[in-house]
Amino acid sequence: MILQQQIDDIAYYLKTSDVIDFGYQHSHEIIDLSNGIKANSESEIDYIKKTFEYVRDSISHSADIRGSVVTCRASDVLKAKEGICYAKSHLLAAMLRCVQIPTGFCYQRLILNDESSPHLVLHGLNAVYISSLAKWIRLDARGNKHGVNAQFSLEQEQLAFTVRTEKGEEDIPIIFANPDGNVVRALTESKNLDALWTNLPAELSRAV
Repeated sequence: MILQQQIDDIAYYLKTSDVIDFGYQHSHEIIDLSNGIKANSESEIDYIKKTFEYVRDSISHSADIRGSVVTCRASDVLKAKEGICYAKSHLLAAMLRCVQIPTGFCYQRLILNDESSPHLVLHGLNAVYISSLAKWIRLDARGNKHGVNAQFSLEQEQLAFTVRTEKGEEDIPIIFANPDGNVVRALTESKNLDALWTNLPAELSRAV
């Protein structure tokens, strides 16, 4: 699949925002953590790999731990140490952007659960620009478990889920500069995780 930037100017993939809230005017914890990982990294690629693995493995997916909070802002995800796929993608973007690594947001439309909830919802992940290779790669920090094995790869991407086109699932090839509005709305308006599961968006708020 050929990935396409939503915005040609790559500077838009470095910006901070209310959701991607890194920097000392927002959350110094994100920048401190990122600098600590960077100090122990051998290269930009090694830093990206270690940061991806940190978010994947050290930040729990709320569904896997039957979590108690709904997080959205990157700083809140880091503080709570949990979030669903969208929220974890916000934190990964913040940690990479704060050291000037362009990072965007990608989405898939997947069946939530084949048996109990056989309807399509958006799944969130990231695209990261590898400057030394002059290309974007997708990374899925959702968190691994039985049947889910997402890994860092520069060549053959290994995401959390394989799209099953025969069931109506699809990859959306756009790299967005900001989290989708429907995604942010679901996270910020859901009072608890039970409400969030019923509010998961099926469509992007913007045309693609």
